[in-house]
Formats: sequence, C-alpha cells, structure tokens
Amino acid sequence: MKNILKLTLAVVCVMFSTSLFAQKIGRINSNEIVLTMPETIEAHKQVEAFEKELQGQYETIMVEYNTKYQEFQKNYETMSDAVKQLKEKEIMELQNRLTEFEKAATADIQKKSAELMKPVIEKANKAVQDVAKAGGYAIILESGSMVYYDEATVKDITPEVKTKLGIDPNAKPTQPAAQPAQ
Repeated sequence: MKNILKLTLAVVCVMFSTSLFAQKIGRINSNEIVLTMPETIEAHKQVEAFEKELQGQYETIMVEYNTKYQEFQKNYETMSDAVKQLKEKEIMELQNRLTEFEKAATADIQKKSAELMKPVIEKANKAVQDVAKAGGYAIILESGSMVYYDEATVKDITPEVKTKLGIDPNAKPTQPAAQPAQ
C-alpha cells in the first residue's frame, strides 16, 4: 500500500513538473506597441497643444513682468523710497507668480499626459492579454527587463499584438520612449 502511494505521488510529481515546463512563455516590447498606436500619436498632439496654451499664458505673465521691471529700472532714480518699495514688491510678486505658474503647468502637463495615455495603455494591455490567451501563453514577459532568454522557447508576441490593434507588425515607433504598458 505504501509503495502504491509512493508510486502515485512520484507519477503526480513527474506529471506536474513536465506540465510546468510545457507552459508557453512569450515576450513583448510594450513600449514599441504603445508608441506605434495611433492613439499615442493623437495623445502626444493633444499634450503639445495643451503645452502651447500654457506657454502662451506664461509668456503673458512674462511680458507683464518685463514691462514692470524695465519701467522700474528706467524710473528708479526719480522714485521715492515708498514707490520703490511698492514697485519692488510688485516685481517680486510677479516673479513668484511665474515660479508658481511653472510648477503648476508642469504638474498639469504630466496629469494631462497620464490622463490621455491611460486608455491607450489599457487598450494595449487588453490586446496583450487577448493574444496571450488565444496563443495559450502562461506567462508574458517584458523584453526590456529580461537579462537572458532562449529565443527558441520564449516567443516575441509583439507583432501579434500590433496586428490585434490594427497596426502594421513591422511598424516602428515614431515618438520618443514613453510610459511602458503595465
């Protein structure tokens, strides 16, 4: 009875280990996928337009600052001490507004970019999951984070995911590196 139990246990272990090693493993380059998606290009255009709008607002404040500063320098000698202090205070307040505007604009641009890229990344992730399920893959790894892989056993599914997304599988990214699909 003990021998039968040991034999059964041994057979189960062998079956488990061979089924574990028989699992398909794939790899992707999510950055390449996301950067070749038309939605990414559109998101970049929207972020650039938003940046230009903020740049226009910044330049308006900067013109006001430069005008007040030049007026202050031009009339410095003829101003009373009280007026000098008032004008200096105005100029310092404008400098502070510029600094605060820069910080807020940077945060707003990052927020807008993340907001626009979120659905793009979700769409890419969904396509990866669909291709992985359809192909029977147990694991999909990110190409850029692997130190070594055997190309014969770890298939690159990037072209399949691009095809699933309606993108030419041979298309190369046209934008600089962005957030990878997570």
